[in-house]
Amino acid sequence: MESDLEKISEQLKWIGLGVLAEAQKNAFYHHFMISIDTSILSVLQTVHAAEFIIKACIAEVEPLAIFSEIPKDVKSNQFKLDFDSLFEEGRTLKFRELPKKLEQVRNYKIKDNERYYEFGRLRNGIQHFAVPDLDLTQLTGEFIYKIIDPIIGEFWNEYAVEYCNDEELEYNFLPTLVRREIDFRCPPKWKKYLIEAKEN
Repeated sequence: MESDLEKISEQLKWIGLGVLAEAQKNAFYHHFMISIDTSILSVLQTVHAAEFIIKACIAEVEPLAIFSEIPKDVKSNQFKLDFDSLFEEGRTLKFRELPKKLEQVRNYKIKDNERYYEFGRLRNGIQHFAVPDLDLTQLTGEFIYKIIDPIIGEFWNEYAVEYCNDEELEYNFLPTLVRREIDFRCPPKWKKYLIEAKEN
């Protein structure tokens, strides 16, 4: 069981970064052959990416801390901590509960809590009601680079700008972010491309 718990964090991390890559593609790239505005999808995906990533950060230290409910054996009244029981019956923390748990477990405070919760409300509105008349691409980008990017930088020395499903990020994606006036951390290996993007 212990080895299974150790895998939780790594799996959540790579799922989260993978969802982030798809979210950024849907936010910033217009798909001519698709009838739906994919920036709508990017909001949903970005919240999912944040959930996976924050849970991964928590689970690195305390895997069971990501659970709000741990299954119990009714007869013995003992917690069932085997992987299958957790998978089937366990309940993990919700989006709105994650910042507090992240601060408790990792001593990391999300710097813009209001943006975090507001974006969660935006996701809920889209998911359960309707799409508002807002620039979803801009809101998604600002959430990614003000909330998610600092977290993956702090704990994994990763850059959100490297996670977008595009084969030539340095030539295509960097200029898009620059045009959108979204502040982002840039990997040292891409500094020259960032300078070019700002000059053009």
